[in-house]
Amino acid sequence: MANHALTSTTGQQRSVRINAVGISVALLFGGVHVVWALLVASGLAQAVLNFVFWLHFIRPGWVVESFEFGRAAGLVAMTSAIGYAVGAIFAVIWASLHRASHLIRPRREVQVEC
Repeated sequence: MANHALTSTTGQQRSVRINAVGISVALLFGGVHVVWALLVASGLAQAVLNFVFWLHFIRPGWVVESFEFGRAAGLVAMTSAIGYAVGAIFAVIWASLHRASHLIRPRREVQVEC
């Protein structure tokens, strides 16, 4: 299933590759958490967290713990896997909706006068 293309035709061909969308979202989710892990490792994470809370009118109540490579790797792996699943589900829904919209749309008939 991961490499199949789901295609919907509505005058032009639109194709969504489940694996490509899954990998794209996995890279996005995992990448954000790599940046977070780097912030924790550099000691800047608490200041960033406090600033983000301040922007949202929230008094910071969370304390960032010290960096552990194993936990950081687990965080990136878990969020990447979740990102892949979210992307793949999105691709399936997208293709299904486009396929359904093609079936529902009425065909336009062209009249030619002689």
